[in-house]
Amino acid sequence: MRAYVGVGANLGNREETIARALDLLGAREGVEIVAVSTLRETDPVGFTDQPRFLNGAVAVETELEPRELLDVLLGVERELGRTREGPRFGPRTIDLDLLVFGDRQVGEPGLTVPHPRLAERTFALEPLAELDPSLVIPGRGRVENLLRGLQSG
Repeated sequence: MRAYVGVGANLGNREETIARALDLLGAREGVEIVAVSTLRETDPVGFTDQPRFLNGAVAVETELEPRELLDVLLGVERELGRTREGPRFGPRTIDLDLLVFGDRQVGEPGLTVPHPRLAERTFALEPLAELDPSLVIPGRGRVENLLRGLQSG
């Protein structure tokens, strides 16, 4: 199954941390990285009193189920020193978000796919459009149309 993961960091050496996260993710059983977007500087959202982020996205082929892939992402975050302390949307060493999982829609405690705020976030849609402009976000439409809607609004 093709899945897309958002990557972001705004503490420490952001590029190095993201590269390490991708190395760790690609080394996990049942996960193969097939494409990585350009990383881009973005302003923080929600909690704005923090450093700028470096954001991108990665396409993976996986044999895992969505919950298993989420567990892998959380494990990589922990391995790289991510904590869940501090303000919501606050600074973080690494952030790995499961954005899209094939054409599946999942709504379970602690797991919503597609990512619930994906359609509102240019910093997540831009790298997805770079990886696959014709990508359809289940229940929301084509990524290029969602992005165009945010840019014109």
